[in-house]
Amino acid sequence: MKTFVFQGDSITDAGRHRADEETRGSGYPTLVAARLGFAHPGEYRFINRGISGDRIVDVNARIKPDILHLRPDILSILIGINDVWHELGSRNGVDNDKYLRTYCELLEEITRMCPGVQIYILEPFVLKASATEAHWDVFYAETRLRAASAKKAAAQFGCTFIPLQEKFEALCEKAPANYWLVDGVHPSAMGHELIARELVKAVEKRNAV
Repeated sequence: MKTFVFQGDSITDAGRHRADEETRGSGYPTLVAARLGFAHPGEYRFINRGISGDRIVDVNARIKPDILHLRPDILSILIGINDVWHELGSRNGVDNDKYLRTYCELLEEITRMCPGVQIYILEPFVLKASATEAHWDVFYAETRLRAASAKKAAAQFGCTFIPLQEKFEALCEKAPANYWLVDGVHPSAMGHELIARELVKAVEKRNAV
């Protein structure tokens, strides 16, 4: 059985129950588990270890218990928006240079300690809504920098990069931004559906027989 670990911040956490790994929250990890688990019965074990509020440095700090000790066969990571957002509030964000360095440090250790692991890097994203509109120019510019760094880190370590920003922007032609990301950051059920579709598509493509 393959172990699939979901890693990230509140978008990944999605209200998961910390004491029960069979509950994966109300977001995309549950949708991915449902789809892959239905299509491939008994082939996957799904574990959500996202933690609300995390930045890249926080994910790196808990690499041993929440990634390495789980010995993942497949790992997805979605991290970056708090690196921007926390700087605008508590002045505790992570600048883009450090974000890239830390991401590379994280991926270097994972690929060294878990040879053969498939890693999927999800692109950080943002839309203009209640939590982001007051500082929209900074939110957008800085999130795009983190996205470019995530893509660069993914390429350096042979990970699959999954673009999301343009896909969310395209969806805004069908419904307002807050229909997809309720506050410009956190996805609605429909926003989680987009993330799940793109991640499942990437996993199935990479593992096609």
